[in-house]
Amino acid sequence: MDIRDLTPDDLDAVLDTRKRSFGPVPDDTVDAWRATARATMERGRYLGVFDGSRLAAAGRLPGFTQWWHGRPQPMAGIAGVVVNPEDRGRGVGRRLMRAILARAAELGDAVSALYPATTPIYRSLGWEHAGAENVVTLSPEALRTIRPTEPVKLRRMGPGDAAEVIAIVGRVHAANRASGPICWDEAAWRDFLGDEDDFLYLADDGFVTYTWDDGDIAVDNLVAGSAATARALWSLVGTSSSVATKVTAVVAPDDPVLWLLRERGKEEVKRTRWMFRVVDVADAIARRGFPSVVSANALVTVEDPERPANTGTWRLEISGGSGTAGATEGEGPRFTVNGLSALYAGIPTSTLRLGGLLSGPEEFDEALDAAFAGTPYMLDYF
Repeated sequence: MDIRDLTPDDLDAVLDTRKRSFGPVPDDTVDAWRATARATMERGRYLGVFDGSRLAAAGRLPGFTQWWHGRPQPMAGIAGVVVNPEDRGRGVGRRLMRAILARAAELGDAVSALYPATTPIYRSLGWEHAGAENVVTLSPEALRTIRPTEPVKLRRMGPGDAAEVIAIVGRVHAANRASGPICWDEAAWRDFLGDEDDFLYLADDGFVTYTWDDGDIAVDNLVAGSAATARALWSLVGTSSSVATKVTAVVAPDDPVLWLLRERGKEEVKRTRWMFRVVDVADAIARRGFPSVVSANALVTVEDPERPANTGTWRLEISGGSGTAGATEGEGPRFTVNGLSALYAGIPTSTLRLGGLLSGPEEFDEALDAAFAGTPYMLDYF
């Protein structure tokens, strides 16, 4: 079997494999799917496994920006991994994922994330459970009671506002020292903002996008850089309380809306888990943000069978909100690459030890917990 970059000539074969893996693609979305796939192919981010001339499996790694403790870096998202039914059980998926991991490194992406349909294959190759997309169900009437504290100018937005939306996302995630959220590129945002069935409103330091979903409201994105804007946007959603019976919203685990509500009791929250992997240890540490009040000097020993350059002992030096990782002699606490990836995402060392992802000396555990602390989340599914 051969692995190569997919081209537009392969679109029909990829679509057929996609149908055989996940079911039919709705007719009204096929053109959009083709356009997105073609753009991904042009960037060298769509790979296929071929048995002779026949496509057996395919997967893409679209590029995103991802924030870690408020600092952005390029991230390889992995999506659309499909294997024909007749090719399953032959190691095709594993070969594909190894090629995707290698391509992420070639493209300079030091970290990677994915939403898994199944977890064993990804865990065996170094991706580990990290965060979640959180969807909470709220009462429109409760949102209506959130009163603006001062006037906030809102206007409708469209494709021409894509660059401004990206700038707002970056400012807010940096100010919030967020860990995990991603941002699409400008072309993708132009497509999103051109959907005539979406309701889109923009403020100077925030925005909201929502849709009507079977008589109720689904908030896809609500980003606010100030208390006044958060109140104004959530209150706007609440103006539909006379029609909608519920609002589902993608939110951060500690989204301020949960504190703005007058009443909080039992909350219905749906979590879709995502997995994370460090692709390049040195670059991943150098690009991550860290708490500015934390200074740490620690050794970590990493085992990464898929990326031998990551294997070995590293000295982590963290101060002033930045960090470095340099190869060194000796041995520190021993992390599988899964364990290091989970630590990077804020999973405590005590959890990693109990989960079998970390062993050896405990002298650096407290410093590592302080440096990598965070509650990772995403507001987007890909």
